[in-house]
Amino acid sequence: MKKNRTLLEKADLAIADLTTGGGILKPAQAQRFMRLLVKQATLMPLCTVVPMAAPKQQIQKIKIGQRVLRPGQEATALPVAQRTSPEFSMVELDAKLFKAEVRLNDEVLDDNIERADLRQTILQLMAEAIARDMEELIILGDTTSADPFLATLDGILKQAQSHVVDAGGAPLTQDVFLDLLTTIPSEQLRNKKAMRMLTSVDAELRYRNRLSNRNTVVGDKFLEEDAPVVYSGVPVAPIPLFPENLGAQGDETNVLLTDPKNIHVGIWRQIKIESAREISEGVVKTVATLRFDVKYADELGTAKATHVSRAA
Repeated sequence: MKKNRTLLEKADLAIADLTTGGGILKPAQAQRFMRLLVKQATLMPLCTVVPMAAPKQQIQKIKIGQRVLRPGQEATALPVAQRTSPEFSMVELDAKLFKAEVRLNDEVLDDNIERADLRQTILQLMAEAIARDMEELIILGDTTSADPFLATLDGILKQAQSHVVDAGGAPLTQDVFLDLLTTIPSEQLRNKKAMRMLTSVDAELRYRNRLSNRNTVVGDKFLEEDAPVVYSGVPVAPIPLFPENLGAQGDETNVLLTDPKNIHVGIWRQIKIESAREISEGVVKTVATLRFDVKYADELGTAKATHVSRAA
């Protein structure tokens, strides 16, 4: 009886700690929670994660797209017509509000209370679930979706509109990769090794299997090892939450060519986590509130292949 009372006291103290200040995490706690979110995800560690100081934040882009070198003469400045100025543009992150509620029963928490900090247990569990849902929205978000969650914002697949290749139901092959690389402007391929071919797990596995059918040492490598699949120096990255049920038959996916650092995920620093014990139900109820958004820094630096069969 004494042991149970001690456990409950520890839980109540930890819950009180969480709800201090209205449940808003301190800056160090919020930074740690963001790191947990990124660590639990697959795509976000590749992206640029921006801790936002306010719900809206502008990212300034600066580039010099014109020729800057001119024939020079000693002690003579370039004429005005030959001088070049940087091009400035803005990308605005507009973080949307999301809430999550998780209930953990006392039996599940008892051992964790004894072994570790209850707060850390709750944050870890929440981070795992929230990271998964964030990536789903980051990838599949579409403001025209019938799913209220996915309709909150446009994700990276919906935002990629400038350079689109229709695979016409063909499987993932080298031809699809070639079409993506030749569709995107050549100036965007200067740092090609930093780019990735993002696609679904099934599509990558089947492409890997086709490569392994070659009766060569390289073919054996793709069959026996988890060797990275690379096309023209660009790694093919399978992302678990990439769609695999698109098209009329529900067997198509997409491929996205971009530098993942071109994807900016903004998370507002004011993350709120509140907990309360429901005595009659024997559960600890935890509600997390956060805001985030996703935008390309340069959408012209992306190319998307549609109607790619992941089953063929």
